[in-house]
Order: sequence, then C-alpha cells, then structure tokens
Amino acid sequence: MDTHAFKRSLHHSDRYNRRGFGRAEEVAGSLEQAYQSSLIGSIRDNGYGLTHGRLQVRLAEAFGFCWGVERAVAMAYETRRHYPQERIWITNEIIHNPSVNDHLREMDVLFISVEGGVKDFSGVASGDVVILPAFGATVQEMKLLNERGCHIVDTTCPWVSKVWTTVEKHKKQSFTSIIHGKVKHEETLATSSFAGTYLVVLDLEEARLVAEYILGNGNRESFMERFSKACSPGFDPDRDLEHLGVANQTTMLKSETEEIGRLFERTMLSKYGPTELNEHFLAFNTICDATQERQDAMFSLVDETVDLMVVIGGYNSSNTTHLQEIAVTRGIRSFHIDTPERIHSDNSIEHKPLGEELTVEELFLPSGPITVGITSGASTPDRVVEHVIQRLIALSEN
Repeated sequence: MDTHAFKRSLHHSDRYNRRGFGRAEEVAGSLEQAYQSSLIGSIRDNGYGLTHGRLQVRLAEAFGFCWGVERAVAMAYETRRHYPQERIWITNEIIHNPSVNDHLREMDVLFISVEGGVKDFSGVASGDVVILPAFGATVQEMKLLNERGCHIVDTTCPWVSKVWTTVEKHKKQSFTSIIHGKVKHEETLATSSFAGTYLVVLDLEEARLVAEYILGNGNRESFMERFSKACSPGFDPDRDLEHLGVANQTTMLKSETEEIGRLFERTMLSKYGPTELNEHFLAFNTICDATQERQDAMFSLVDETVDLMVVIGGYNSSNTTHLQEIAVTRGIRSFHIDTPERIHSDNSIEHKPLGEELTVEELFLPSGPITVGITSGASTPDRVVEHVIQRLIALSEN
C-alpha cells in the first residue's frame, strides 16, 4: 500500500479534519476549569519551589501537558461542540491520562472497545465522528474509517507524524526501519503501519543483539524467536539488515535513542566501511522536543537534594515511565502514581514500581523536614499535580 498517497488523498477529503473547528475560545473556559491550576502557576513563579512547614516541594522546570497534548485535548473538546448531536468515537485514549479520558466519557464520547488485543469497530457507522488520538492510529484503521464514511478528526501530534514521514523515506529507499519503541504501544503500532520492512527494538540491549547479528555473531533461530512479534511480515534478518534507517517512538528515553543510533552507525561502518556507509545507513532526528525537555528537567531535578520523587502520569504512559526510570537509576526513593487518590490520609501510597505491579507502601512521608521532587508526564494536567501537592501538604501537617 502506498501510505503516502493514501495520506495525501485522506487529507483532501471533506470528511477529514486535522486543524480544529475554530472554536478555541468557546472551549477555553472548560479546558481551564478542568486542567489548569493557579497554585502550579504560583509555584512556577516562585522558582519552581514551595515551602509549607516541614515540607519542601521542588517541581521539575518542564513537566505536564506538552503542546501536542494540549492541541489534541482542545480538538476533542471542539469536536464535541461542533458535533453536538452526532455519535463521537475515539480509537483509543486521547492521551494516557485517566482524568482526561474520564472527562471525555462524561461528554458522551465513546471509546472503541478492545477484545483480545483487537479493536472492535463494528459499532461505528457511516456519518459517525471518529477522533484519532495524539499518538495516532494505524493506516489500516484510517482506511477502514474512511471507507465506512466516517468524519475523521485527526489529533495526531505533529512529532509523531514526523516519524511516519521518516519511515516512509526508509521504505522509499528500500531501507529497513529500526524503530526504538514498545511493540504493543499505540504509537509504535501506528508508526510500523507506515513503514515497509521494520524491526522494533525495546532498548539498547536488544539493539546490541541486532548489531551482533549484523556482524555475523548471532544465531538465526534464536534471533527470530526473540523478534518474531517485533518485525514486519516475512522479515529475513540475513536479507533485511543490510540497509538500515533508525526511527523511534517519540516518548522513549532520548539518551537511549541517541545511543542506539550511534550503535547502528558504528555497526554499519564496521561492516561496510566509510565509503559505503551512506548506502547502508540513514539517520533522522525524530526525538520529540517536549519529551527531551521533560527528561532534561528530570535529570536536573534529581541532581538536587530531594528525599523522594513523585512521578505523576498514566501507568501506560511511556514518557512518564521513562521519567520514573531516571529517578530509579539515580537511586532515589520514587513513586509513580496516576491519580492523587493514590496518596492516602493514613500516610500510605499505592504506586507502581518500575516494571512491577501496583503495590502499597506504608509510612510514605517520613517524619521531620522533607524535600519532595515532583514531575509529571506530558499527558498530566496541572490540576492533577495541584491535587497531589495538596495531599502532600495535608500529610505533612499530621
């Protein structure tokens, strides 16, 4: 399928919208009431710090809603205002934040159900309105909705669209796309649907396995067993690892994406030499600015003296998970929560340790003076961060 041609055709359809409906002023009040916070504004103005009795709060200097997320949420609100009577669906969570998605449900926005990992579009009818979320949708989903006669409102973040363009360039030049991402994440699923031949690597460890195979140090059977669910149909490592381009899920850890790119450049340089490198390796910068800013701010925050970290964001939010990873690698006592309600009045906290299931820790805040670092993922509204801080203040007064 010529995905580039399909996108161009879809973008010219009168049933497709990716610019909103000119109703920003109409929904501004609702967005401000639901998501903004005067407390967070004052903390920003106070050098990102707050002192209350024995509690000191230090906010990361970049956190929370990014431009792409604000745009997606605003477009969803505009869509409801523009189509007051029509049935409105969304192909997945608009962003990975439970409070935002709950607000959309309260506005009678329907969510496509998933059974056994497969989305069920059977209830979507011609004339229905369907919102594509910030991290995009697969080209197959777009094609289905277009053929069904739906009105498509595309809130895909432009940074994600940039990655799609990158893998399409790989495809045009018959290069395999090495995608640094999580195989089952919606953004990576969408990106791979625009690619030709592709291989998804989760981290630097998996990238090294691929590099070793390229250099003749791997076993084909074990390689395919490891990556059988992370590659394009008919993938042949002996054929498809000769020409590589690197892309990424925009919410991955920036430093790791960069290291993976350097690794494959060195690998192809070693195998083919400097004169043929450009014939075998392509690299484009597809790291999201907002993701980079939030990670850089987190590194700065953990360099300060904080007693513990609270990282706020959806448990299925990749960019939030990587913020938590930064705290963990620095050995800081840290807690990933998705809502303020995870902090309980008995000084316990229900949180999700990195790579583990939800757990409860008693005696969350220790006695005496304490400095708490706080950051939040790009899908977390300031209002949620405010409520977390209010709960911390209440606990510190006990």
